[in-house]
Amino acid sequence: MLERYEATARLREINGKQNKSYAVLTFGCQQNEHDSEIISGVLEECGFLPSDINDADVIIFNTCAVRETAEEKVIGKIGALKALKYKKKDLVIGIGGCMTAIEKTADYIFKTFPFVSFVFGTNSVSSLPSLVLNAVLGKRQNGAPDDEIIPEDLPAIRREGYRADISVMYGCNNFCSYCIVPYTRGREKSREPEAIISEAKRAIAGGAMEIMLLGQNVNSYGKGLSSPVTFAKLLDRIASLDGDFRIRFMTSHPKDATDELLEVMAKHEKICKHLHLPVQCGSDRVLLDMNRRYDVKKYLSIINKARALMPDITLSSDIIVGFPTETEEDFEGTLSLCREVEYDSLFTFIYSRRSGTRAAEMVPVSTEKEIHGRFDRLVSLQNEISRRKNEALVGKSLRVLVTGISETDSEMLAARSEGNRIVHFKGSPLQKGSFVNVKITSAKTWSLFGEQEI
Repeated sequence: MLERYEATARLREINGKQNKSYAVLTFGCQQNEHDSEIISGVLEECGFLPSDINDADVIIFNTCAVRETAEEKVIGKIGALKALKYKKKDLVIGIGGCMTAIEKTADYIFKTFPFVSFVFGTNSVSSLPSLVLNAVLGKRQNGAPDDEIIPEDLPAIRREGYRADISVMYGCNNFCSYCIVPYTRGREKSREPEAIISEAKRAIAGGAMEIMLLGQNVNSYGKGLSSPVTFAKLLDRIASLDGDFRIRFMTSHPKDATDELLEVMAKHEKICKHLHLPVQCGSDRVLLDMNRRYDVKKYLSIINKARALMPDITLSSDIIVGFPTETEEDFEGTLSLCREVEYDSLFTFIYSRRSGTRAAEMVPVSTEKEIHGRFDRLVSLQNEISRRKNEALVGKSLRVLVTGISETDSEMLAARSEGNRIVHFKGSPLQKGSFVNVKITSAKTWSLFGEQEI
């Protein structure tokens, strides 16, 4: 395979003044969104211009494998490209991301869809120029070598100039029994702290008002480095940089959430007082079956410590309903936990069987009807809590970061508070990417409304 820089130069030469274009379709999590920013950066470095899927000369799918239903959706969309390829014989189609990190899935895609030019995994984005060049020259390719070390010179095209997603680590060592990620993303690899700090400085200098630090488990950052450093220490260094910006991070695993992390959060104004701490279930027995490696008591101790240090902190979590071994008694434990914690928001999911995981071999003890009934009860409880918490903010002033025009009302702006609440108010589109103060005048379950304070 050609070295990246040589392949990049050859593509730029081939493209010349032809204005060749690309489109990237992203499925899945925020880490995938950031990976797509890097894919876009690599393609633009090769001389391609952004376009929509119907006009593009290169189409890249960045896929998700967390749920089999998501995989089936992507397979359907890949099949739909056959007609486009028929019209444009020179169209290059590449399939990457978590789906293709599973060997049998990558083989299936490559054999089933002969119009797909190449397949590549999550750890081989630096090979993209060579893959595209080979496709342009008429060579199909199934797979590319993984990067043995994390490449630090890959460009990224930020989706929003005011916000910078920065990966601090890749992969996962946890092997939760329901999760495919360790098999698709590989073992944990941390970036060197100096590389992360340098990227943060560049982002801030370029106008980023919000830094989002990403990792499958940011709390385990630094353990594999030659000179280990904790995530809390990395966070402390970034929060000490000059500039008017704020910091978020995700995802945090409770088993690695330390007092040091919470103390650093409390110490710095620039670190948003919002903690997303996935609990998944409120039953110790099911948590053991999930291989989460903490119990409810340990989890609640983290929550209590966070609130003691930061009384106004907002909390969110992930909860899976209907894990194969979950009984009604186990689910009642989840409801009890939610009543005690009173999350500001929840991401709730019905368990989805994923081949290749240990949980896929477990026999469900509950019916689909029982599981959906539990899900509805959980959502109803959380809606009640979220609305009450939002209504308590009426009359208060919040500093928010404007994200753009509201998707529900084109005459309003949308913004996010430090606590990650959505706030709508009237203002100028030119305010996108700036901090403003908004007095809250009314509240709904999932959003707030207010008036800008001058």
